[in-house]
This record gives sequence, C-alpha cells and structure tokens, in this order.
Amino acid sequence: MSNFCAAPNCTTRSNESASPLFRFPSDTERCKQWVDNCHCKDLEDKTPDQLNRHYRLCVNHFEPSMICKASPYRTKLKDNATPTIFDLTSHPNNPQCRQRKRIKELSKAEAGQMKERKKDSADQSKTNTNYAEGQDDPETNDTTQLTSKEKEHREYLKSLFEVIVVLGKQNIPLNRHTKEVQESKCLTPSNFKALLEYRMNAGGDDALRKRFEMSAMNAECCTVTQQMQMMEVCESCIREELLREVREVRFFSLVTDDVVEISGESHLPMFLRFLDQANCLREDFVGFLPFEGEDEILMERLLTEVTKKWGLNMDYCRGQAHFSSGVHSSKIKAIATKLTEMYPTAVYTPRSTCALNASLASGVALTGVQIVMSTFKKIESFFNEASSLQLELENAISIFYQGNEEKANDLKEACRTNWTVRHDAFEVAVDVLESLLLCMDSVHDNEDLRWSDQVTNDALEISEALADFEFVATLVVLKNTLSFTRAFGKNLQGPTMDVYFAANSLTAVLHSLNEVSDNIDVYHEFWFEEAVNLAAALEIPVKVPRLYLRKHHAESGTEIQPESYFKEHLTAPVVSHVINELNDLFSENHLNALRCLTLVPAVMGQLKFNTSEENNVEMYRSDLPNADTLPTELHCWRVKWKHRGKVTLPSTVHETLQLAEVKFFPNVLAFLRVLCNLPVLSLDVDGDASRKRFQMYLENTPDKHRSKSLAFLNIHYNARHDLDIMVDSYIKMYPENESYEKVCQPVD
Repeated sequence: MSNFCAAPNCTTRSNESASPLFRFPSDTERCKQWVDNCHCKDLEDKTPDQLNRHYRLCVNHFEPSMICKASPYRTKLKDNATPTIFDLTSHPNNPQCRQRKRIKELSKAEAGQMKERKKDSADQSKTNTNYAEGQDDPETNDTTQLTSKEKEHREYLKSLFEVIVVLGKQNIPLNRHTKEVQESKCLTPSNFKALLEYRMNAGGDDALRKRFEMSAMNAECCTVTQQMQMMEVCESCIREELLREVREVRFFSLVTDDVVEISGESHLPMFLRFLDQANCLREDFVGFLPFEGEDEILMERLLTEVTKKWGLNMDYCRGQAHFSSGVHSSKIKAIATKLTEMYPTAVYTPRSTCALNASLASGVALTGVQIVMSTFKKIESFFNEASSLQLELENAISIFYQGNEEKANDLKEACRTNWTVRHDAFEVAVDVLESLLLCMDSVHDNEDLRWSDQVTNDALEISEALADFEFVATLVVLKNTLSFTRAFGKNLQGPTMDVYFAANSLTAVLHSLNEVSDNIDVYHEFWFEEAVNLAAALEIPVKVPRLYLRKHHAESGTEIQPESYFKEHLTAPVVSHVINELNDLFSENHLNALRCLTLVPAVMGQLKFNTSEENNVEMYRSDLPNADTLPTELHCWRVKWKHRGKVTLPSTVHETLQLAEVKFFPNVLAFLRVLCNLPVLSLDVDGDASRKRFQMYLENTPDKHRSKSLAFLNIHYNARHDLDIMVDSYIKMYPENESYEKVCQPVD
C-alpha cells in the first residue's frame, strides 16, 4: 500500500503531511473517472483492484464540498466524490510555478466562491490526519486536535500494538507460564514484557521509555486483561480488511472445519469462500466460534457472528460446507440443516479440500468408526516423526509381499503420501494392515534401542488399536461401503469436466448403495467373512466389544453372536448413514448448480454444444443483472464457442472468467461468479493458503498455548495492518483504559 499521492506533480506523503490519502474506488466506472481526471499515463494500465489496493490521492485534489468530517479524529469523502484539482503544467521541483488547475471549467458562480472555498480548504487541511485509509474506509486519524499528553498516550499504545502484532504473526504466546506458575514470581518475564523491555533498551521507542520511567516502581503498565483486549482489537481490525473485500463482491460461502480445543474450550474454525475483485477464488480463515451449548444456541451464535459482528448479509450466502467428527457431528448437521431451511440458496455441499470418503466416515457417530478415524490421525502423525519409521514400514511391507513385488511397490508408494486422507484410504489400510501391525510391534519391542520412549509408547498405542477385532471389522465395512463412492468423490475433486459428469452419476451411486441396504444380510455375510479372515491372519480373536458385553450380556440372558452384533451395530448403520448423507449433500439445488458447469466452454464442447442451462438457473435468477435476456444470451454464448475456430477452449470457471469477452455476456459472467462460490469446486493454486497456515498453526501449537486472536494474526501473517486504526478502535471500545491512570495501575 502506497503512502504517497499518485497524482502528477504532487509530493504529498502520509508520514510528512497533514493531508490524508484516499483509496481509488473499487467501482469500475468511478475508478475510471478518477484515472481520467488524473491524466497520469502510469495509472491507465492498472486494473480497478490494483488501483484500489495500491494507489491513493490526497485531499488536496478534492473540492472542500466533497469532504466531510466523520468524527474529531477522522475524515472521509462523500460517496460521489471525484478529484478535480490537479497541477498538470508545473514541475514538483519548481514551487514558484505550481498553480493548480481544475479539470472542470468553473462557472462564474463557482469562480465567485473560490476565495471562500480556498479559506475553507485551508482550515480543513489543518484538521486532517496523517493517514486516511480511503474511499471505502470511512474514517481516518486526526492528531492535530489532541493534547500533547493524548498524543504521547497514542504513541505508547501504538508501541504496545506493534509488539502484539509481531508476537502474533510469529506465533509466540504473550506468556508461556500458567497462572499458578506466574503467582510464584520465580520465573522469567513474559514474552510480551521481555520484548517491551528490549524495545526500550534498544533506544528506538521514546514514548515507551518515557511511560515506563514515569510509572511507579510497582506499576503494571499493561495488565493481562488489557493485553487480551488489545489482541481482540488486532484481530478485529485485520479481519475487517478481509470482510470489506467480501462485502464488495457480495456473494460468499460459509465453510467450517472440525472443532478444535483452545485453552480447554471447544471452538469451531470458520472460513469464508469468495471470488475477489481480481477473479481469484479464495477460502480465508475468519475466526473461531465458541462451540458450547445446544443446537439452537450454537445456531443463534453463528448467525449473530456472521451478520451483526461481521456485517455480512446471509441472503448473499451461496454455499456451506462442514467437516465434523465424533460427538460434534450431530450439532454440525443440525446447523447445516437449519441454515438450508432459512437460506435455500446456501447450498449444502462437500468441501473441496477434503476427500468425500473421509468426510462421510468422520460423520458416522459410531464408536468403532471414530476409533478408526482417530487411529488414522495417530498413524499419520507417527510416521511424520522420522523418515526411519517410514523405512521400517516399507521393510515390513516387503516381508508380507515377497511374492508380489508389484503390489509391494504400489503400497510403499502409497504410504509415502498422506494416504490416511486419500479417497482410497480404507482400501490401502486393509492391504497394509498386516505390515503396519508388524512395524508397530517391532518399534515397540525396540530390541536394538533405536527408538525413544515416546515413539515406543505411540507404537504400542497404535498396535493395541489395530489388534482389536472391532477395528478390523469396522475397517472392512468402511472399505466395502465407501468403494461405491470412491470414484464419485475423486471426480468431484478433479477437473471441471469430471465434476460435471460426477453430478450426473450420483443416481447410479445411490442405486448401488440402496441395493446394498435392501440386501444387507447378504452383503454383511460376505463382509464379515472378509473381516474374520483378516483377523485370523493377524491372530486377532473374533469377539463382541467388551463394553457392549458388560452392558447387555446380563440383560439378554443368551450369548451374543459377533456376526449379528456387527450387522446390527455397524454394517446397517454405516450404509444408512452414507445414503442419507449423500442425499443431503447433493440436493436438487446443488445438482442443478453443478449441471450449469456446461457454461464452461470445454464442458460445452465435450457435449457437442447441445446444452440447456435455462432450467437449472432458476434458483439464481435474482442474482442476474437482466434475467429476461438470459435465453438469448445463452444461445449467443453457445454459438460463440461453437464457431470459435482453432482456439483452445477454457476448461475451468476461473479460466472462463479471465476472458476479456465474457463481460459482453453479463448474465453468464454474473452466474459464473456466483457458481464458483460452491465449496465443492476446487480452489485455485493459492486459494487455500489460509487453510494451510491454519493447519500448520494447529500442528505446531500445543493446546495450552493456543489463542484465538494470536492464531488469527499468525494465519494472516501477510495481512496489512494500520496501528493508528488499531489505537482508534481500542480507545473507542475501551474508553476506561484511555487515561494514563487507568493504563498504569499499581500491582498489589
């Protein structure tokens, strides 16, 4: 972001002048008008998004009537403000000839008021701030009306905020000590205090040093409560920049991840998926939602967060996707169902960043299934510890597949990837189970003392889970049930062409699963026999889970047979869950939206241009600029690509949106922009960067050191921030902390 004025012959800088700077508007027409008035060739080849993000004009190029004061500290432009005052003839190094010339011709009435306006303009400049965030940021700082004591206080707060931002972005907790340890007072200072002291000792922060020198010996200049408040302000200010982009493009989708623990409390990670002004598809982390209470309370809390705190309109939500596991699955499902009822256009879909089979299995609220999924996570974490562990597994695979080298090589190659989250994870697990158990037993025995106590204990824990018949039976049932959805789910995460054809193959998938459900006795018999044979190879006894026997053996009075138990409590519920979940995830609205992928020229060409989207866009009719002309426009769109000549057809929604000529088809353009918000469609190369940083934060940060606000700062490491805005927000939100006496309080 520039800190100087982009107008020709203007030397205004935000850190050297009292003249605030304003963003170029994001609206295409108004932005073009600003550029035309500037008469600056360097700006003409920039897009509106580039201009809005990186270029500014100072207040001196606007008539005083275009400027208004939003508060004693802030200045903003009127909604229709246009720059008209420019120096197009003089040179910045020759101040003697700097006569400003207006773009528009002034009438006699305007000329008569010129002296009065110049006086107003001079008065206005004296009350402007050092920096103005811009056209869409309504307020800007003003320090000229503050007393010297207030200015010193603001500089002090800026120093505190700068330290907090650095700690957050580097993922350094403000204090690594527990409350009990802190009370002992036999420890090193907190990270926050240590960095403040270093900053003062370095001699580069006079405001901070002066505050501490003036404080009493036992004064605590920033309490833990105030630190928490400042972290929340940092998070809110940086999030607001992201939300501003979402509001500008209007349409978005709501995506959640599995519930995580932060300082002993459950929180729901939330992401927003949207297409930004540069037509880049993004899925950005926006915060954690406390996940305690009943379904209705959680639903109300979520809507309050999105609509009231974030200022988003749920009527513009065009999709939702959730990933949940274990006890939280039922609550997440209730939220998704309620959102669909309240906002039908918020289509419930799978997540493009998660394999469909993994998502289907994680949502099964059965103990055996959850044990399998949690063991998968432990296995992935175990082999990520050291490459030598991976070699140990490959040696075990070679032992079990001595006569089938091709199969052994395939399994080794699969195990070098994150196979536990792949579409074929359960098939790989069944094939490698014997080798995996041998590997774990070998590591646990630790005959040559190669492994640490932690590694051997982890190996024992995994080995005990693998050597249980309930695990084996559950793994076999999941493998066979989800074999019907494996190819379907893989196509959903593939190219746009595959996604379109996957949508049309769902009927066949459901037909096969319903056949299994109708003949569950027959299918279970085959699957149970496979599980028994695998257990025999592993020398695992076939038995009913011990906890179930303790609860029901005395009540039934008869011996419970394993085959009947697993049919009733495993096979039938798993098949039923998969069928119901597929029906919910792929509603008629969702399928109609996916069928509209025929708007992508490559898909259209594959179908010989014999497509008809009119009947599938009814749900999005209100999103189109001129729905009445849609049939004619779609016909012209098909004709254009049918007679394209020797031109490679765009194969994705993103490639189609990059075409210059798509703007001549406003309805197609609008619909494609809405369509790509569906969470089921794959993201761009860098579109999931925020999610990757989110995963890294969880993997690298212990639960006791996690913080909602610091997590947000770390995940949005590259996000820009403005310390002045943070200070203004803090003073406004916590006026009781503004005075010196409130900030520096003696410690008892």
